Amino acid sequence: MLQLTFTAQDLSLTRFAFSPLWEVVASIRVLREPAAHALHLPWVKATRARLRQADLDLRPLTTHVTTGRTLPGFLAPTPETPTPELADELDLLRSTDPATVPGGRTALDELATTVAAYWELAFTPSWPRLRDLLEGDVLYRARRLAAGGAPQLFADLDPAIAWAGDTLTVRHAHVSETRRLRGRGLVLVPSAFLWPHVASKTDEPWQPVLRYPVRGVATLWERGRPADPSSSLAAVLGRSRALLLAELDSPASTGELARRTGLTAGGVSQHLGALRSAGLLTSHRTGRVVLYARTALGDALLGA
Repeated sequence: MLQLTFTAQDLSLTRFAFSPLWEVVASIRVLREPAAHALHLPWVKATRARLRQADLDLRPLTTHVTTGRTLPGFLAPTPETPTPELADELDLLRSTDPATVPGGRTALDELATTVAAYWELAFTPSWPRLRDLLEGDVLYRARRLAAGGAPQLFADLDPAIAWAGDTLTVRHAHVSETRRLRGRGLVLVPSAFLWPHVASKTDEPWQPVLRYPVRGVATLWERGRPADPSSSLAAVLGRSRALLLAELDSPASTGELARRTGLTAGGVSQHLGALRSAGLLTSHRTGRVVLYARTALGDALLGA
């Protein structure tokens, strides 16, 4: 069990980010042990086929992603911005002191090149969907923190994570220690390919990181139309608008909602605009996309 003790400064420096490079690292373990990550089996099947066709040598990457409980810190540096691009994180990776990497500068350059090639095969087809999910989680958590501070933020982060007093407890099966953050704060990083586990990194020189399964990960590879909303709500709003309102348990973009519901992107955009004008939704730009989220009024209407 890991216990992280916060000061007021640590809470003020707590922030949110996601990490494309971390998703790459975590996905390697998913490919190795798909049975332990059954939710991602559709992705595993498609990705393995692409990798076989391309005959890509992943050893410069996989040699660093061991089957043990720990990973080298340089392999997934702490994100510096809330919504980094892979290129930004590869720049951070390349800036690692070669003396800290087995194989030195040559191994580091080969690692970055392999990550970029693997990304094109394994992530480019699905990254817009993944990014929407991750950005939606960041927005949702930020709203929780603003509404109720640390207790509300950590209340539903993950069953393995609990907040009491000034201490965050993380249930790690093979970790038993208490650490003071000492004014460094904490970066909270949602992850799709980490599911169903949590992971932490508290060693210097990196800012401490806590990674947890992204909210809504179970919907990531779903196909087909969702279940119809209640007939009473559809009678008031219309079926399409009721359907979209029901889909926004977590923030999502127009494109993601079109994929989930089978509606056209133009139709989704028009319906979202009407729901927002009625005060049932809000919209927030995060990175390059606009995410929509239900308001308290929307939640109440859906609940009723």
